[in-house]
Amino acid sequence: MRAAAVQLNSTEDKDRNLATTERLVRAAAADGADLVVLPEKFNVLGTHEHYEAGAEPLDGRTIGWARELARELGLDLVAGSIVERREGHDKLANTSVHLGPDGELRGVYRKIHMFDVTVEGKEYRESTSQEAGEEIVTSEAEGARLGLTICYDLRFPELFRILALNGAEAIVLPAAFTMTTGKDHWETLIRARAIENELYMIAAAQWGMHPPGNWCYGRSMIVDPWGTVLATAADGIGVARATVSRSRVESVRRQIPSLANRRPEAYKWPEETSNLMAGQRSY
Repeated sequence: MRAAAVQLNSTEDKDRNLATTERLVRAAAADGADLVVLPEKFNVLGTHEHYEAGAEPLDGRTIGWARELARELGLDLVAGSIVERREGHDKLANTSVHLGPDGELRGVYRKIHMFDVTVEGKEYRESTSQEAGEEIVTSEAEGARLGLTICYDLRFPELFRILALNGAEAIVLPAAFTMTTGKDHWETLIRARAIENELYMIAAAQWGMHPPGNWCYGRSMIVDPWGTVLATAADGIGVARATVSRSRVESVRRQIPSLANRRPEAYKWPEETSNLMAGQRSY
């Protein structure tokens, strides 16, 4: 299966974002892509006010556009994530949607881990406008079983291990990693998740400045189950492309059967206390 991770510089301008995205998806398809992954919040990236104004239900404009594009091009399309408005919910969701070559929904994942952090004095509070999801999701592409994740999820290895144990052979990661964390952590974490779970990582990132003056790191990449970086997008908008092979996953898992050698009966989660001062958790 030929995979493509699209790199964008999205803003609050939905028309602009969708036009650029469609151009890159069509270029990836023309180059032979069977699976295309878009970045986090690819249709609207900005402030909480922009998210409130631009949020849509799953039967809204953006996913309707994505369904038609996947059907026309005959490929699996992971519509990165959109800010989803749901009936009966006070807050929005950060939602990734996998669409099959028939344009039908193959998987819907709502981001579990909210990006509520302070990095070098800059505060990010995703939970101001969005609420965490609760369900771990895998879906079936034409050439592989996919695990669905979004951005900050990358820092929580438990999620990736469960996806691997649920049969994922490739995990898709739409993201908008900050410049500060991206330059030090992005590649290291992606390669670690690939190595420890012996699967492909397909990470599609935002790049450049977006409202309200935040910078995204970019470097969309595809990493194989051995941890080898197969493709990386350069700075700017573009596409990282590589071949994803189920036989490669099987080969690595035969050579180093770490998933098979797990001992769940020996793993006991420590009891947590309520000491969360300075981000530290005591046991």
